[in-house]
Amino acid sequence: MMRGGNREMRRMMDKMGLDMNELPNVQEVIIKTDKKEIIVTKPSVTEMKAKDSSIFTVTADSYEERELEVPIFSDEDVQLVAQQAGVDAEKARGALGEAKGDLARAILLLTTK
Repeated sequence: MMRGGNREMRRMMDKMGLDMNELPNVQEVIIKTDKKEIIVTKPSVTEMKAKDSSIFTVTADSYEERELEVPIFSDEDVQLVAQQAGVDAEKARGALGEAKGDLARAILLLTTK
């Protein structure tokens, strides 16, 4: 552990070109994936800035996970299925939903109907 605590840590961060700030009054943070959302309420959020990027640290006592009813598919996946099956993007997205994201199965569903 470092002697001097926060003061020494701040000096080291300044030498490395890092700037660290607490974001005030953050109400919630939502992290979205293709299958679920993670909702963090009343978090403590710290931003650490480097030269051309930022790192956010989210700290909270609790969070909630929600499964998405309709999974989110990438545009690339939708285009691939649409091209391979010769259908429009809307039909490709529907087949991906039915196939639970399995590209090969979605293409087979569309081409064997």
